[in-house]
Amino acid sequence: MRERAGVTTGEPPAYLTTRELAGLLRLKERRVYELVARGEIPCVRATGRLLFPRAEVLRWLEGERAEGPPADVLAGSHDPLLEWALRESGSGIASFFDGSRDGLERLRDRRAAAAGVHLFDVAGGDWNLRAVREALGEAPVVVLEWAWRQRGLIVAAGNPHAVRGIADLRGLRVMGRQPGSGAGLLFAHLLREAGIAAGELELLPAAARTETELALAVAAGEADAGLGLACTARPLGLGFVPLLRERFDLVVYRRAFFEPPLQRLFGFARGAAFAARARELGGYDTAGLGRVHHNGP
Repeated sequence: MRERAGVTTGEPPAYLTTRELAGLLRLKERRVYELVARGEIPCVRATGRLLFPRAEVLRWLEGERAEGPPADVLAGSHDPLLEWALRESGSGIASFFDGSRDGLERLRDRRAAAAGVHLFDVAGGDWNLRAVREALGEAPVVVLEWAWRQRGLIVAAGNPHAVRGIADLRGLRVMGRQPGSGAGLLFAHLLREAGIAAGELELLPAAARTETELALAVAAGEADAGLGLACTARPLGLGFVPLLRERFDLVVYRRAFFEPPLQRLFGFARGAAFAARARELGGYDTAGLGRVHHNGP
């Protein structure tokens, strides 16, 4: 409401101050100044002050919405519980599982609204946050916990090669993962820690592109072992040697999170059917589902 000659009118101001614009966009004023410095938002200077033409700002916002990521596309790393929930929730989300690094690249290029990641920070000992900051910088994304997962070596039923850890993989046929996948990068790190050179393993030429594909390769006798998840070994009756717990997160564009597809997914994930499925699969801890680990500007 505006006052003119003592009369209150319903016309909004033609120009917004920095504070008014920050309120409209729900940003800090510092962030508004950064947008101005990069020339990303329409503004004018009058009597030493920054003013923002309201009509142009609204057109700019519409353009940002039009160029935003598709709200119904999820990329990144494969997770069996997530794949099941996408289908059972009726979310309408299309998935493109091709590894954590690929998922972050698709987010960066706005080809996806969310991506599943599990990238270990060797220097910091944490999961995902460094990789997200390096790949996406100041992008308006949120890192939401999906689950902690039990990661280890999947072997044939009865563990015929008596595998107890990474060092026991020497001379065995091992199924690897595609370049850029969280599991592939973690496996390379574990090999270095164990002092094992790549030539000491018989890495199969074809890499598994999903967690399920790796487990199926061991079940079919195509591989003796592979770094996989407990939740994929159990249903197939395979042996499993636990090594560590890893955090699987969903990196989500903040605006897309409030759209119907992701709201349906997270709403379903808070229900009893989801909790029962996680218990049935085994190897999951979903107590922290939805916990915010990073909230971009």
